[in-house]
Amino acid sequence: MANAHFYSAGVELPNQGIAPVISPTIHDDKKDLGESGLQMIPGDDQVVHEQEMPEGPTVTRWEEWAYYLYYNGDSGVGPNGYSGTLFQSLATAAGYDRDTGEACGSGTCMLNFGGPKTVASVVLISQGISFGIMTLLFTTIGSCADYGVWNKWILIVATIVCWGSQFGFLGVWKPEQWHAAMALYMLGFITYGITLVFYASVFPRLARNTPRTKEARNKLDNQEIDTSEYEKVEMLERNRLSNISTAHSNWGYLLTLALNLSLLLPLANNPKVDNYTLAFTNCYWIVCGVPWFFLQKDRRGPPIPKGSRWFTIGWKQIWAAALQYRRLPYTFIYLFSFFLLADGLNTTGSVVSIVQNQHISFSFLQSTYLGLAQAATSIASCYGFWYLQRWKTFPTKRMFQVTNVITVLIPFWGMLGLWTDKIGFHNTWEFWLYNVVFGLGQAPYYAYAQTMMSDLTPPGYEGMFFGLFGITNRASSLIGPNVCSAIINRTGNSWDAFIFLFILCTCAALVIWVFVDMEKGRAQAVAFSIEQRGLSSDVRATQVTTVIGEERLDGVITRK
Repeated sequence: MANAHFYSAGVELPNQGIAPVISPTIHDDKKDLGESGLQMIPGDDQVVHEQEMPEGPTVTRWEEWAYYLYYNGDSGVGPNGYSGTLFQSLATAAGYDRDTGEACGSGTCMLNFGGPKTVASVVLISQGISFGIMTLLFTTIGSCADYGVWNKWILIVATIVCWGSQFGFLGVWKPEQWHAAMALYMLGFITYGITLVFYASVFPRLARNTPRTKEARNKLDNQEIDTSEYEKVEMLERNRLSNISTAHSNWGYLLTLALNLSLLLPLANNPKVDNYTLAFTNCYWIVCGVPWFFLQKDRRGPPIPKGSRWFTIGWKQIWAAALQYRRLPYTFIYLFSFFLLADGLNTTGSVVSIVQNQHISFSFLQSTYLGLAQAATSIASCYGFWYLQRWKTFPTKRMFQVTNVITVLIPFWGMLGLWTDKIGFHNTWEFWLYNVVFGLGQAPYYAYAQTMMSDLTPPGYEGMFFGLFGITNRASSLIGPNVCSAIINRTGNSWDAFIFLFILCTCAALVIWVFVDMEKGRAQAVAFSIEQRGLSSDVRATQVTTVIGEERLDGVITRK
């Protein structure tokens, strides 16, 4: 089949009720038919003009840098780091020793929260509740992001609310205010998770509109390159944007922590220094994040279908997509297995953070030093992984598998602490090692995890599938923290949780390694997009026929 732009005006497409069929531009010229009988526009008409593209205009350098800068500010130092440390510190100060009943010391620290519970258990419960709320929100509003300008406004609102929660800590510094600290922490944690998901859902569309991808698309249409070469270009562009944006997140992490030393060192004896530091971190995010709201170009989706409501369309589309999982088997296998992998990794990070905070006595200064080590190695690893992939053109899955090895080794190391005090997160040097290893192996993990998702996402459905991905990546930990909380609450030993986490991470990594076929999964995703929304400027029939076969595609598209 020749390479060309195909328009939905020339074909009839079945619609399964997931989304309206898009007709980008109707051409009446019926001058040529390809081998499959599909209408093709020869000559200059093969090139879709900028304003006719449903995906929108070409990504400019300013827009790309604004995209990176937002993530530079949204590094998680505040809502995913300092605010959690502040909450745990106030909860510990308000607690009592389980054995003596006195103020918490070296023993197990307890709180009255629906009955006596360890502080570690309360922290994990707050995270579990937060993840449950995120699950509800992602399933409700995730699909809305594929329509109109919903994605832009969801990101703006979530960002502003998160900023407000961080400033709210300026009024919370007493032990008896730990309930308020818990509420602010949860609000910031939830909205921070939302910003990550709807920020990430933008980059697949950006990758389809970079100058390099559009140049390759023109070459594909002119038969100067074949489908595999085009797919390689787009795959590398997705990985480039994902890796460099992740590197910028870690640059932000590094710079924020370094700047925070200007407060932490001279104000070390001030009882509110931690609150000031958190507010200062928040200001850095505001400065870096605002430009994206103004420089992002308009790439709106179609309007919400008539008769549908924003608060129900997400559930309807997810249910409809789930019923058709046979057409996207590798996408759903990846989502399920990543659900378990993310649950294991996120909860492992939470447990290590709890143990680390106890070891360093909740010191913001020590936490900052450890964070600097993680940030520096994270930056180096993101660029290192990307340059290696670009040099050898390794596929996304192979790079992701390398990071999974570290994912499994971290809870394994913690598990060793059950039988010895020499290793297993009992010593200061181990927390330095953990932050260095986490930076080297897990920073690229986040980049390649979302690139894997973008490879398996049908074009035009980024909001819905990245909403599901958000559930697997963030809200999956509805399970892990609650299971680990129950384990720790029963035994009083945080290290017991590592056994469960090691098994969980290992099983999930093996499923992805063995059962997710990226080449077939990508072809099925493009075919799904064609089936639901029609052939358009960002999908090609030739991208699927080489893998799923001409006959199957002909079954999807009925000749006019």
